[in-house]
Amino acid sequence: MIDWSGIYHILATPFTDEGALDLDGVPRLIERALATGVRGLTILGIAGEAHRLTDDERRAMVQAVVKEVRGRVPVAVGVSAPGTHLACAFAETARAHGADAVMVAPPSGAKSLDAVADYYQAVARAARLPVVLQDEPVTTQVAMPAPFLARLCAEVPGVQAVKLEEAPTGPKITRLRAALARPVAIFGGLGGVYFFEELSRGAAGAMTGFPYPDALREIRDRFAAGRRAEARALFYRWLPLIRYESQPGAIPGTSLAIRKEILRRRGWLRSACVRPPAAPLDRATLEELTEILAAVGAGENA
Repeated sequence: MIDWSGIYHILATPFTDEGALDLDGVPRLIERALATGVRGLTILGIAGEAHRLTDDERRAMVQAVVKEVRGRVPVAVGVSAPGTHLACAFAETARAHGADAVMVAPPSGAKSLDAVADYYQAVARAARLPVVLQDEPVTTQVAMPAPFLARLCAEVPGVQAVKLEEAPTGPKITRLRAALARPVAIFGGLGGVYFFEELSRGAAGAMTGFPYPDALREIRDRFAAGRRAEARALFYRWLPLIRYESQPGAIPGTSLAIRKEILRRRGWLRSACVRPPAAPLDRATLEELTEILAAVGAGENA
């Protein structure tokens, strides 16, 4: 049984400076992430540049991550796709290569929620694994109201968690919790920008690629221990970097480039390369990042 609580870190996909998939860098990336005390790992999401990987690269990334993790934490694999058959194929591949769960967003631009429900039913049947239902309307252009999310949780038994990323997230968490007919974990995302408020509304944790998952874990640990004021103060300490790193509308552009640059400075990645057409960071952004890291007390190799 998967423990759906705490911090599930969304791994960046490592590339070389030339843009090739850096499978040799996967072990270091995973060991650094696990050392922060995260509860699980999620790969091949939007911030994992899954849409810029070939099918062979996707398969290789799943194999490399599962091999290195060795069952120490659950690995959820993103299998979202614009078509049902493709998402089902991704889900079957994830299961075949040892994934513990799949994360699924609705097919981009879908106009019928009934069709979205059929999509989730099909992907869950193909996966035969626990499902993380990803609610991310900015990228998918699909709005899923809280009653519809509750319907999916009721009709698709495999759904064990919801990654909720429709701002304002707090009120939607409250609406969804009230509508659920059974316990389903709710995670915040969006780089952690509303993390404290999400915890206050009953979120189980965060599922995000924010490059200091250790900071998010400390915030959540203090909150869970009833030390609310300490949790809030720690969140406010990190908020300037969270805000800067999760610039609206930028993923997988500037925001992801900033994230990977931080991971490079921390020694998690050998290269901060984001695959084109994303542009590299300009000098002013790099200087701003250095200043913000110093202001929040985040050492580059911390």
